Amino acid sequence: MTQASICTIGDEILIGQILDTNSSVIARTLEENGVMVTRMLSIGDDHDTIIDNLRNELEHNQIVISTGGLGPTKDDITKAALAELSGSKGYVMNEPQLEIVHRILKARGLDVLDINRAQALVPDTCEVIPNQKGTAPVMVFRFPEERFGHPATLYSLPGVPFEAIGALPDVVSDIKSHNPLSDIFHKCIMVSGMAESALSKKIEDWEDNLPSDMHLAYLPNQLTGVRLRLSIYGGNREEEEKRIDEEFAKLRPILGDMIYSYQDDTLQNALGSLFRGTGMTISAAESCTGGMIASLITSVPGASEYFLGSVTSYAIAVKQRVLDVHPDDIISYGVVSSEVAAAMADGVRKLTGSTYAVATTGLAGPGGDDRNPVGTVWIGLSGPNGTTTLTKVFKNDRKTNIERFSSAAIDALRLFVLNDLKR
Repeated sequence: MTQASICTIGDEILIGQILDTNSSVIARTLEENGVMVTRMLSIGDDHDTIIDNLRNELEHNQIVISTGGLGPTKDDITKAALAELSGSKGYVMNEPQLEIVHRILKARGLDVLDINRAQALVPDTCEVIPNQKGTAPVMVFRFPEERFGHPATLYSLPGVPFEAIGALPDVVSDIKSHNPLSDIFHKCIMVSGMAESALSKKIEDWEDNLPSDMHLAYLPNQLTGVRLRLSIYGGNREEEEKRIDEEFAKLRPILGDMIYSYQDDTLQNALGSLFRGTGMTISAAESCTGGMIASLITSVPGASEYFLGSVTSYAIAVKQRVLDVHPDDIISYGVVSSEVAAAMADGVRKLTGSTYAVATTGLAGPGGDDRNPVGTVWIGLSGPNGTTTLTKVFKNDRKTNIERFSSAAIDALRLFVLNDLKR
């Protein structure tokens, strides 16, 4: 399996001044084309540090892709470092890139200065892939087997995202022409309602009996639950997909409806799939989630077919006047309670005329109250077969709690509807 490392060069990434978006796109592109990415790192603008780190990556990978440090100003020192690393004896002018430099600057109404021309100067040890979108070319350094114990290639790309990403097709084409590549196959299922640690324990026997060439990853997210990803490196894509499907099918008896999708998906999309084309509708009443449930549901294209609307009933007065929550329930049980959650769900369902409704009332933080700890949410669910509630407690910061309250409510509604459909 051909392995690669991705390196970003520049102090601006290390100090958090800019976000490294290049690496994720490069990694995804390489994986899609059968190259296993083993490592990503960021390197500061220091000549010796650049050389030492790139040398180390070349020792452990057949391919290294670097981005950044190739501008026309004196602080961009990557080219000199690459020249030393590759044993260059001098620089040569790359005429195709020089023509691009002239064309770009002319189109901008700018004069071609010496520092612009210098962009097309490259070490005599490299091959060049012309950069059609910018002035700095892609430099390709090929190292023989005796240098690092295996043939290795270093691709130096500009750091500007649209230039680096624009050069990827040519880089991938070059990689394919010089390396034996095989398929890499990933497939995911989405699981909700269970923490990563509890899920790991529940499927422990299944995981222990996976074929040795399958690699399992747990990818938790507060809005989507846990993504389980199986990967196979090498082999035939069609055959491997079938094998992974067979392994995931074994999870259905173990996890049941906690599996909400057999592909990379969201809870709100899975909820929408239960309602599309049925004539059934949804409404929401939100207190502690502040409208996030409605926002998530309506982020799905076509949600207007089944989502009627919501009430963000943050104040007690709105709960009482709009949703018809009885004052005695609030006095007796508190705002954050099963009784109030149920009344909110019934109230918004009656108000909108929806088939189903979901409601939330809780304490996102930072403070709790004398009845509930911080992170408590009560979820109310109302439908044609009755009303029910459930409670969950999350121990996170306010923002994360709100996200988890919202995803828990959407998932609870999904399971509530599924249960009705099985009657």
